[in-house]
Amino acid sequence: MGIDIIGIENPVMDFNILTNKMPEAGGFARLQEYSWQGGGNVGSALVAAARLGANCGIVGIVGDDPYGQFCIDDFKRHNIDVSHLLQDKGNATSFCICLAETDTMARSFIAKGGTRRQPNDAELDKKYIGSAKYLHLGPIGPAQVTAAKWAREMGVTVVDDAGYFNPDTEANTGLVDVFVGSEHYYDGLFKDTNYEKNCKAVQKRGPKIVVFTLGGKGCVGLNNDGEFFAIPAYKGLSIVDTTGAGDVFHGAFIYGLLQGWDVKKTSQFSSAVSAIKCTRLGGRASIPDLKTVTNFMKTGKIDYTEIDKRVEYYHEGMLNQVKCAK
Repeated sequence: MGIDIIGIENPVMDFNILTNKMPEAGGFARLQEYSWQGGGNVGSALVAAARLGANCGIVGIVGDDPYGQFCIDDFKRHNIDVSHLLQDKGNATSFCICLAETDTMARSFIAKGGTRRQPNDAELDKKYIGSAKYLHLGPIGPAQVTAAKWAREMGVTVVDDAGYFNPDTEANTGLVDVFVGSEHYYDGLFKDTNYEKNCKAVQKRGPKIVVFTLGGKGCVGLNNDGEFFAIPAYKGLSIVDTTGAGDVFHGAFIYGLLQGWDVKKTSQFSSAVSAIKCTRLGGRASIPDLKTVTNFMKTGKIDYTEIDKRVEYYHEGMLNQVKCAK
């Protein structure tokens, strides 16, 4: 069976914390919930696509610590190919404390970078890149540029998660076929809310598909025929944490493209997947399967049977792994 999506990224270990509000210096806050989950823009997108039914592979580097092993095992749990996910001996995996506040619905991040190097050309493996239908990238650096050029040469569609504004990503937009940017990236590019004009401006620079996710305002973009659309965010859900919402949107978006759906339908579907994810803590625990999303889009109801089993797993998963390592 071939690979639908290959993503390039050094994965991250996330420690997710839910509290009422971040305390001031010397203050106190109550910890409501915590969860250990794999993280990273591309990694979480691949998990989302895999849960929906896509065949995925990850290219990147983690450390040879328990966090790195957790990331590898979590990809394996979702049947994601890790044959090109390397462990660097003596190096640490990137770690991020993700703080979600219930009072303000704000998110804060405290991160420590792990292994600093990116895969070299030999580790990228041109043949492997060419075996996919889609290549998914996050922030674009030298490794991503090389892989994108190979992909374009071999007819693989290049997708970019343009999260926070990045000059290197901006300089290489012409290598991207499907550009899905965040509100943060939009604000880094434009000073107005003429979304239609600005989506078309990005499209003129190379990408065939342009979509921007706007958080609580939904998303905007251009359909296959160039028609502009705006889709409101899903309302009425009990939102817990928006960490990873954009990453999950990307994974669902590529899944929709794999089905041959037009951009508007794909965006509506991706919004639904992302909305469900936001009802539980962390970037991965509540990513739904296809049956759950389909039912939600028809009825507005979410079946948490399968989701809450994963919530429990991620609550203790890292602690259990550390115990086993001892």
